[in-house]
Amino acid sequence: MPDLPSAFRPSSACRVLGVGIATLDLVNEVECYPSEDVEVRALAQRRVRGGNVTNSLSILAQLGHGCAWAGTLADDAASQQVLLDLERHGIDATTAVRVPGATTPTSYIALSRATGSRTIVHFRDLPELDSKAFAALSLAGLHWIHFEGRNPAETASMIGSARRRAPHAVVSLELEKPRPGIAALLAGPHLILAGRAYAQAQGFEDPAAFLRDLAQGTTAGLCVLGWGAEGAYWLVRGGRVEHAEAHAPGRVVDTLGAGDCLNAGVIDGLMRGLAPREAVSRAVHLAGLKCGFSGLDGLIAEARRAGWS
Repeated sequence: MPDLPSAFRPSSACRVLGVGIATLDLVNEVECYPSEDVEVRALAQRRVRGGNVTNSLSILAQLGHGCAWAGTLADDAASQQVLLDLERHGIDATTAVRVPGATTPTSYIALSRATGSRTIVHFRDLPELDSKAFAALSLAGLHWIHFEGRNPAETASMIGSARRRAPHAVVSLELEKPRPGIAALLAGPHLILAGRAYAQAQGFEDPAAFLRDLAQGTTAGLCVLGWGAEGAYWLVRGGRVEHAEAHAPGRVVDTLGAGDCLNAGVIDGLMRGLAPREAVSRAVHLAGLKCGFSGLDGLIAEARRAGWS
């Protein structure tokens, strides 16, 4: 992968900082997705910590990396559940910024047992981390800094700060969905991890065309695009678009967090010094295994039992 900091040294145990949101997810498992204006009984329910970047960190922690999260927390009871879960996964959240009077962001999720697909209704009124709070964080000793593509103006400033204050660290960015001003984030990351919803919102149904267009507007040396059941595509600057086939489980059980697993798998592979082809193919395999597995707890142990490494 081109454009890595000269001081970066691949390792099986790196220190990673993730910047984004943490949520409380209320997951209702239903037989199939309900029609409008009907009442159905949930077959099971679980309350879990969610959020793209914290999901990715929980996978990276299972892979042996030292992980920390930077974000904001409300001061309600639900925030304690979020903190306890991060601690249980070995994710350092000591620098989280408390916001008095705020409510923990909550995702209400219907998970269909018939298809494994999920539908999410998300509520938040909690302000996101700003560049002033990020500037107060120590970046010493970090190997990798990963950002969610949210709050574009502040995140663009944070990416610039990370590049200046931690020139030895790799900076990656997730583009999950379009947001006003999000183009400001494209200058700075070494790696961009884009989602299908983001590409389609930009008017692209051809993954290769999207990646070629994205590469023209970013400084990133590697762009990866997850494409759901069709696997993932990637483009190294100056190269051609390549494709990794999806790894379908025997039965789709739970697709919630599969994209976060893909992102974590790519980051882990690159931190271990794998070439982009190996890193993306390995990450796609992990995301497929996740779709046949409920939740994220214990996923890496189960994946290794299934022959993933």
